[in-house]
Amino acid sequence: MKWLAPVPLLLVLAFTLVVSPPSASAQIFRWVDGEGDIHFSQGVHSVPLRYRSNAVIIGYDRPSPPEPTGSSTPPGTGRVTFTPGKPILVTARINERDSAQLMLDTGAVRTVINPSVLSALGVSYDTAVRGSIKGVTGGAEVLVVRVDSIDVSGAKYGPLAVVSHDPGFGPGRGDGLLGRDFLDNFIITIDNAAGLLTLTPR
Repeated sequence: MKWLAPVPLLLVLAFTLVVSPPSASAQIFRWVDGEGDIHFSQGVHSVPLRYRSNAVIIGYDRPSPPEPTGSSTPPGTGRVTFTPGKPILVTARINERDSAQLMLDTGAVRTVINPSVLSALGVSYDTAVRGSIKGVTGGAEVLVVRVDSIDVSGAKYGPLAVVSHDPGFGPGRGDGLLGRDFLDNFIITIDNAAGLLTLTPR
């Protein structure tokens, strides 16, 4: 799925890596089928041939390295469990108040959150910036608003300008996307065998 928008709002849901590839690890791909549903597969050969050209690497299946004896977890590290093969949903605490369920997407330039969630959190629209997005299902006018912080299991960053928009995922699919504006501040490790996502501050 690709989003296009005029400057200063730019959403592009494809093309970058957050983690550095180890030589002997299986790649994990994100791809979208003909119905617009998002899938995650281990190895490019597990992606249906007709969708491979648009598949995006989001990480690598590699066990987390053992910590040396006596070492401690760096402050600000977040750990999230997930079900391998399914979208990675994280619980994101916004402005140290309440939480939203966001789908991790290392290809999304901006974080996108449903307006109803932002309104319930009392996020101000007084200084919102207008923009537009265009996806496979059409275009939409959006607002970009400021949140003071986003906290994912202890991995915290802010302030952040997020896109107020309903991505239309449907029930149980999350309240939006957690994009690179947040994720690029962390080193991402995906242990697919253990179903563990680790966010370590850069």
